[in-house]
Amino acid sequence: MGSQLGNVVFIIWRESVEALLVVGILNAWLQGQADTGARRSGRIYLWSGVAAGLVAALAFGALLLGFSENLPEDAQELYQTIAVLVAAVLIVQMVFWMRKNGRTLKRDLEGALQNAADRSSWWGVFFLAGIAVAREGSETVIFLYGTLSAAGTSGSALATALAALAGFALAGATYALLQLGSRMLDWRTFFRITEVMLLLLAASLLVTGFDHLISLGYINAPAGKLWDTSAILPDSGPIGGLVAALTGYRARPDLAEVLVYAAYWAGIYWLLSRKPASVRKTA
Repeated sequence: MGSQLGNVVFIIWRESVEALLVVGILNAWLQGQADTGARRSGRIYLWSGVAAGLVAALAFGALLLGFSENLPEDAQELYQTIAVLVAAVLIVQMVFWMRKNGRTLKRDLEGALQNAADRSSWWGVFFLAGIAVAREGSETVIFLYGTLSAAGTSGSALATALAALAGFALAGATYALLQLGSRMLDWRTFFRITEVMLLLLAASLLVTGFDHLISLGYINAPAGKLWDTSAILPDSGPIGGLVAALTGYRARPDLAEVLVYAAYWAGIYWLLSRKPASVRKTA
């Protein structure tokens, strides 16, 4: 339960900071406009877009849960397993998207805002804010659903809600610290640290999803454990459960789990070592 709540806090913290970054860029650009009326109008569209994005993310979450609850038990287990695997893939995709676009995100957003201002249309601000918040919110819903499904227990709704609130509060504090330009924690450091944590979480979800497919009978894997480190660090309990949930650690892994884990990190290494397309073209 503790590891599950820790993942809830981490996911909401990371995704909320990313959403706050986008909204902060939009708001800062509006703040720099000389026309007071334009600033006022732009902010109305900005916060209306934020609200619309939140509503869209909540609606998506309700649809996801509603669809799951109406499935038969066997189909629900498969549905949750697919959600775990989809969450793992989307986490990796998000990490590499930010690595590719993070440096130009501010410039791209400001360029889109300037185009909207040149057309005397603030709907561009509305859609930029709405899409950004809806995207981060929808990713959060999928990541949380996949993580909670991987945990295999429903847990306490109150405890989960409190963990979510803690994630939001931590995100607000982190964003304020990052805006101060602290040398101890800047945007580059924040994203690098959380990228590693997200990739570890994706590895954990991938191994868990693979285990579920084996237990459901969709994959045949050889039985037998390769080693046993449960005497040193079991993959249950407060510490071992947290390590297992965050990294995919198994105290008594079988060959299939080790191969999946190794293949995942080999793929991540290959993706990280690839040169950008622009560099390959000029080489």
